[in-house]
Amino acid sequence: MNTMTLKACKKEEKMDREFQKKFKFEGSISVLTQMMVDPAATQKRGGAKNLPLRPGEILDVIQFTNQEQILCRNSQRRYGYVPRAVMLPLDSDIYDDVEINALLRLWKWVGAFWYKNGLLTLSMLSVVTGCLLGFLLRTLELTDLEKQYFSFPGELLMRMLKMLILPLITSSLMSGLATMDSRACGKMGVITITYYLWTTFMAVTVGIILVVSIHPGAAAQKDNYSVGKVVLSSADALLDLIRNMFPSNLVEASFQQYRTVLVPVVKSPGFPKIPGKPVNFIYFAPDDKNPEIHRPVFLELTPSPEMTYRTLAGTSNEMNVLGIVIFSATIGLLLGKMGERGAPLVNVCQCLNEAVMKIVSMAVWYFPFGIVFLIAGKILEMEDPSVIGQKLGLYVITVVSGLILHGLILLPLLFVLITKKNPFAFIQGILQALLIALATSSSSATLPITLKCLLENNGIDRRVARFVLPVGATINMDGTALYEAVAAIFIAQVNEYELDLGQIITISITASAASIGAAGIPQSGLVTMVIVLTSVGLPTEDITLIIAVDWALDRLRTMTNVLGDALAAGIIAHICEKDFAPKPPPQDPVSNKDKFPSAETSQLHPKVNGIEMTEETLLDQTGIHYNICQV
Repeated sequence: MNTMTLKACKKEEKMDREFQKKFKFEGSISVLTQMMVDPAATQKRGGAKNLPLRPGEILDVIQFTNQEQILCRNSQRRYGYVPRAVMLPLDSDIYDDVEINALLRLWKWVGAFWYKNGLLTLSMLSVVTGCLLGFLLRTLELTDLEKQYFSFPGELLMRMLKMLILPLITSSLMSGLATMDSRACGKMGVITITYYLWTTFMAVTVGIILVVSIHPGAAAQKDNYSVGKVVLSSADALLDLIRNMFPSNLVEASFQQYRTVLVPVVKSPGFPKIPGKPVNFIYFAPDDKNPEIHRPVFLELTPSPEMTYRTLAGTSNEMNVLGIVIFSATIGLLLGKMGERGAPLVNVCQCLNEAVMKIVSMAVWYFPFGIVFLIAGKILEMEDPSVIGQKLGLYVITVVSGLILHGLILLPLLFVLITKKNPFAFIQGILQALLIALATSSSSATLPITLKCLLENNGIDRRVARFVLPVGATINMDGTALYEAVAAIFIAQVNEYELDLGQIITISITASAASIGAAGIPQSGLVTMVIVLTSVGLPTEDITLIIAVDWALDRLRTMTNVLGDALAAGIIAHICEKDFAPKPPPQDPVSNKDKFPSAETSQLHPKVNGIEMTEETLLDQTGIHYNICQV
């Protein structure tokens, strides 16, 4: 112990001598007072004779050099200059009491931590509180009406987020693509789609390997009865996806999407009716647990009639996000090619996008309160956890293991290989979005929060984030693809149905394709699950086996989807960094600003509220008469 103390003293004396020699400091070194670096200051690295700036750090003041700099010493006994503007004075009397000094430092640290991570901390606490509150209230056995009233604050959170989806997608895609170079935009689009397809295939592969290895279907038991379900063919589901890419009515697409409806038709057996015999009837009774599923009930039908289904055009009350994304991206590309004629509309989209983000910044403080009731309400609605665990425990472990392996190992590894950066520091910046995804179970509803986190915490280029995130929320469903592949093979194992290599490959392809068509809404994977099951001839009514745990797994796979979208934005921003780097202005007698006041120029001077008439300039240079005003 004495040897270590002696070495430490000699090291300190050596550092003090080096300081006196480097800074030409004469006399003995004494601490005048202590001051703290402003918690709101920007962290900076040290260099030359400057100390590194760490917000909230308390430094020893050696000398008040001048009005701009102070000579200080940090806890590592490094000396250097610190800007006087970022230093906060502390009461010297406090240091007479060591305990009060420690409390002051703790208070300053808590203040700095809360300033940076307060909202994230509240969100994490709200998730834990919601889980505890939900399990505690299950003992009271509330009625359905009481559960509905209890979940009302959580319902407000969902409605608030869904309200922002439409203006955010349209404004971000239009303004983002309009301000890009067409070549850079095309390159980014190809890379984005390729990356999303590759990660989706990776997720499906991970799910198939795990479900084949663990074999969770051996522990599950099938119920004695099965519920009849109208089966939508894979061809109809694929055609619905293509139809939704080109909506016939944009206003309708904001709240409805196309969906093929199957109507049952009973064919007559062809026997002549005998007088005096009872009349035969057929009913379609809704299931007790899921009213959307109808079970055919036959009464006095001998022989049984032939049942067929006729396809009719129908709609579902869900936003057609895919059609809106394609329309907005097309308009954005064309606005960019229109030049200054499209600048007024681009400015409108940019202002709308900024206004939506300001609404998000205000609304996020309600989210911790809403998350508590949203999660607790879902826990109140679920079945007995012990019964579910006995039947589907191994299946849940398989899905969760696959999501963890894909989301926390494979995707970060891909991020490291491409960007050479720390992925977990990047993930830390989007924890708020991941918690909202866990609570809402909707990647589309989480889109405003994800965009806010990427722009403010991770510094992603605004143009990249505006394109990659809306597209990812529509087609990048890694968690859903993994879940559907695992569920399909699990149902085959429950029915003791042996799948060959060709059928497993079919499941991987259809699961990837079906996940692209899945809407970014809660439990949308159950809808597209029919496509995967019918592709290999599995019974679609066995979807009811996994409905009991789908609400919980849906939240985890939504977190994986949002995480994949955010990491994709970071990777694509790194790859396309040179394409979006600011270019030097051309050496022309008349600058571009004098020729055409662009949409980006107007953002550089937001406080100037004026109107510039460009009629004469355009007329002189192009010979075409345009009457355009820039606000």
